[in-house]
Amino acid sequence: MVNPGGAYLGADLFLIDVEVEAGADLLLTTQSATKIYRTPGSFAEQRMTLRLGEGARLELVPDQLIAYREASYRQVSHISLHPTSSLLMAEVITPGWSPDGADFKYEELRLRNEIRVETPDGAKLLALDNLLVRPPLSDVTGMGFMEGFSHLGSLIVVDPRVDQELADQLDLVTRDYNAHSGVSLTISVGGTTGLILRSLSNSTQELNELLGACTGLLRKRWFGQEPLNLRKY
Repeated sequence: MVNPGGAYLGADLFLIDVEVEAGADLLLTTQSATKIYRTPGSFAEQRMTLRLGEGARLELVPDQLIAYREASYRQVSHISLHPTSSLLMAEVITPGWSPDGADFKYEELRLRNEIRVETPDGAKLLALDNLLVRPPLSDVTGMGFMEGFSHLGSLIVVDPRVDQELADQLDLVTRDYNAHSGVSLTISVGGTTGLILRSLSNSTQELNELLGACTGLLRKRWFGQEPLNLRKY
């Protein structure tokens, strides 16, 4: 995906609609980082709809989301899956450069993922994932706000093969990196389960490597594939 404007600005609205039909595989990434510049008067927003058919597979691995000074951004994703679908979504959020060298100068980031599974009885809610990052007005960070870290990584996986053993293995993978991580499982709907991993760090590269190791484990175990190498840099 290519952003023709180069960055998101105030009152911008971007709509993304993706359908992966039955039996199809899609690897979707961005050409470069998503940048949110100053948004005076109104926030920038991205609305994304993802639909996965029977046996479909989607790997959504965009480059990092960078929020600059005085940026306000909302990202809303509606995801609909077949019980046999496989979904992997990885994302890194980082503060942009500030002229005075201070961190956390953006205003607010709101990210919401609503994931539903299509069953014979209709669409059932699997997970409602809400994330709000609102830096304090002062320069004081620490306990109560991202534990003093500046970068946030997220990994969402939905697949019939997700279970507690997998969650435990991914937790072990994260311990090899300089990050504070946690893994949670969703309920099971229609025979499929979701997994959400969050990591806090002070480095985009550290989080990219951590998420890359986790996705590499899944690709090898489930599909016999090598870790991703998108050759962007």
